[in-house]
Amino acid sequence: MLIPERQNRLRDLLGRRGMSDLDSLAAELNVSQSTVRRDVESLVASGLVQRTHGGVIWIGDRNTAARPYAFDQRMGFRIEAKRAVARAAKQLVQPGQTILIDGGTTTFYFAEELAGLPLQIVTNSLPIANLFHNDDNVELIVMGGLMYPRYGVLLGPLAEQQLATIHAKTLFISVAGIHEGSLYNQNLLLVQVEQAMMRQVQDVVLLADASKFAQQALSQLCALKQVQTVVTDAAIPDSARQQIREAGCRLIVAED
Repeated sequence: MLIPERQNRLRDLLGRRGMSDLDSLAAELNVSQSTVRRDVESLVASGLVQRTHGGVIWIGDRNTAARPYAFDQRMGFRIEAKRAVARAAKQLVQPGQTILIDGGTTTFYFAEELAGLPLQIVTNSLPIANLFHNDDNVELIVMGGLMYPRYGVLLGPLAEQQLATIHAKTLFISVAGIHEGSLYNQNLLLVQVEQAMMRQVQDVVLLADASKFAQQALSQLCALKQVQTVVTDAAIPDSARQQIREAGCRLIVAED
């Protein structure tokens, strides 16, 4: 790949995502991290990006690149399936519990179902936090960190440090894909924070509509067997059911 072509692709990737880590960029461009670092410095000099610890955030014109699958756009994808998953997952929550909620559209619909319940909720998602800012029944804890603009989640070393001081009963998490017994997400920084969340809870509940099965993304989060419960919708394929059984997870299939 020619240098101008590579740099244009890097600019497009960052313009669409809003933020990324250097390892993910190097893998996608099939170059060394030192090469990516030089290209990033060129974008820094142009005022388009800002360096962070181990990563980079886009600060240029958001209209210079297409931004598909941003949070608000993905909210409209398989809405009824996600709402069904959210309603089923609500049954796993008991009043007075402390729960962790990861950022995502399915977890957002799940959080909507919790309105009015007396809970202690910890989240790294600004859209989810906004649901509870006036809810007197919820004690809301919002983690700090560097905001990933495409999804409104807080990531990075600060978020991971804060998570190390928190303990909760259950983590409710969503992912980009489930493939051959592993969970995946789009970005290494997302995965690192999700892994930190998993270390601080007793149980992990995966909220995934049926479209997530047989899908793979850039960064591997964990093995499916590290999840205690999977909540999905009735369109789940038989092969995915078998995969969940083999992993030893509890399977909850939401009614339409």
